[in-house]
Parts: sequence; C-alpha cells; structure tokens
Amino acid sequence: MLFRSGASSDHWRHNLPVLAQYHRVFAIDLLGFGFSAKPTPGSQRTPDQIPYTFTTWGEQLVAFCKEIVGGPVFLVGNSIGCVVALQTAVLAPDSVRGLVLLNCSLRQFHERKQASLAWHEQIAVPWIQRLLSNKTVSRLFFSAIARPTTLKTILKQAYVNSDAVTDDLVNLLLAPAREPGAAEVFTAFLRYSQGPLAEDLLPQIQSPVLIAWGEADPWEPIDLGRNLANFAAVEEFITLPGVGHCPQDEAPQRVNPMLLEWLHRHGSGPIPEAGGLD
Repeated sequence: MLFRSGASSDHWRHNLPVLAQYHRVFAIDLLGFGFSAKPTPGSQRTPDQIPYTFTTWGEQLVAFCKEIVGGPVFLVGNSIGCVVALQTAVLAPDSVRGLVLLNCSLRQFHERKQASLAWHEQIAVPWIQRLLSNKTVSRLFFSAIARPTTLKTILKQAYVNSDAVTDDLVNLLLAPAREPGAAEVFTAFLRYSQGPLAEDLLPQIQSPVLIAWGEADPWEPIDLGRNLANFAAVEEFITLPGVGHCPQDEAPQRVNPMLLEWLHRHGSGPIPEAGGLD
C-alpha cells in the first residue's frame, strides 16, 4: 500500500501503473487527507469528531488490511506517511510484511525536539501553533497556502527538478484542498506536535525496513535521516542524489525499480526484465 499525509493518492500516479504490472497495489488517502472523509478534529473520538493522530491513521490501515486486502501487506510511505507506516506495523505486526520509508519525516517541531531548535524557532513554533487554533486565523492561513502560485513555490522548494512541478501536479494536490473540512484538518495537523517519532517506533518493528532518501531534501536533512539506519530492522539506507522530498513523484524512474527489486528480494513478485518499467 502506498500513502502519504498532506497530499492524496494521486501523488503516486507515476508508481501505481508500474507496480501494478507485478503486484496488487492500493494507494490510500489517510483519514482527513485527499478525498477521504474529514470529520471535525477533536481530542476525543465521538460520532462527529476524531483526533488526527498516528494511532488513528494506523488503526485505519490495520482495518483496511483486514477488511479490504485480506492479508499482510508491504507498506510504502513518504514523509509523514512513513511514521504512519511504522505506527501500523507496531499496532499489527502480523499485518505488515515489510516497510519502505521514503524521506521519513523527522518531526523536527515535535515537542520533545523543540529545545534543540534555534532560539527564534523555539519561540515561534509554539506561538504559531497557538495562533492556528483560532478558526478565523487558520482558515485565512489555509486559503493563502491553497493557491496555485503559493503551492507551486512550495513544491519548487521540495523538488530539485523544477520541471517536475507541473500544473497537473499543482492541480491534483489542490483538488482535495477544496473538500469541506480540509482547512480544519490541515491546521489541526500543523498543531500536532505530540505522538511518536520514527526513532520511537523503529525499535519495535519486527518486519524488514528499507529507507531511501532524496539527498537534496531541504525539509528532512539526510544527515539526520541517516541516524535511522542504526536500528536493527533497517536492512538498507539508499541515497538518491539530486532528488528532493518526494522521490516517488520526482524520480519514479529510480524509485520504481528499487521498490520492485526490494519486493522481489522479500519473496513478492518477479524482477522485471530490462525495459519492463516503461
């Protein structure tokens, strides 16, 4: 299964057709993102509210594995989606055969990491999070972000290859932003500085883990990411030179063969012949 937070399943459009030639593949919109339902954020789970936490998303994926897939799966995540994958494997280890983490979020604004931030960030981050709890402010902030020109600027920071930042990409990422409730979920997620870190979850993982990292990621520094390779479950850490935060979309010609080879290594599907990935 393929997924990430803050975007939609369409962000895997360059991966699904290739992987589906050899595997049964699902791309999931996590609750609150993409075109999934967007209940009102809340601290408690009620009929009309839900806490947007890694436990919530992990439980969603565990249920999907049992009710839709009907068996254990390989999970592939990008950014925050990597933490969701790890959380899922901790909640239901028998449901996960392996994990691939692409530019795993290091959650550098987590409350346990804020003391290591620069002094101005230590002041600004909690202040901004409190400010975003105001509904009027959060909606104004979201409306400023959810514009084609703004989003394109942000994407050009995350992608090394600016040619990959097309109008099609911008439009497919903006489409879910027009869904009712999208602004509330997005700003609730920005205020979420609790929950597990990747380094909390990796020691509990029983299945094999592959980590790949776009070397030029401006948001998740690879020098910090390499520390995740020290955990026993991590079989390999692959560096992707000249690639940014979203390798699956920016460099699918490198990511797809890597995924297929790793799946084959763990007993799932053949290795395609040369030229079979076009």
